[in-house]
Amino acid sequence: MRNVVLARVDDRLIHGEVVTAWIPSTRATRIIIVDDEVAKDEFNVRVVKALAPAGTKVFVYNVEKASEKLMVPGVEGERLLVLAKTPTSFNRLIKNGVPLKEVNLGGAGIRGERQPFINNVALNPEEVLACEEMQKAGCRVFYQLVPEQGVIEIDEALKKAKANFGL
Repeated sequence: MRNVVLARVDDRLIHGEVVTAWIPSTRATRIIIVDDEVAKDEFNVRVVKALAPAGTKVFVYNVEKASEKLMVPGVEGERLLVLAKTPTSFNRLIKNGVPLKEVNLGGAGIRGERQPFINNVALNPEEVLACEEMQKAGCRVFYQLVPEQGVIEIDEALKKAKANFGL
């Protein structure tokens, strides 16, 4: 598997927090965006690639292609930051055999069925279950907005969200 230094849920993908905090703190050299919708929209692909800092390569894949790309040996010195808009994308990667050890919940705004989950993260029922499934698969799922901030484990938020959604 390639060297993933951070797997992060952030529905804004590449933006200020990622560029000014996460890329420097992880020393990421490449970004892989995992999103079925963005991957099939060439305009969106160009936009997210343009937002990356100079010298940082960006690749945009759907979940199936990302699963393949993440499982091949990486190049020496490669440090990947993997971004997805939802935890369901990471859960699908794990189900496809990608052995992610951790997934960081960053920003996910309220829209559709999403309800507040923890701090600035809102999730819908499918996303709540995806977090639970990832944990059961041995992947630590936690909240951390920026590297300087403390980590918050999601166990209590998960129980509360499951009760709120009747899951």
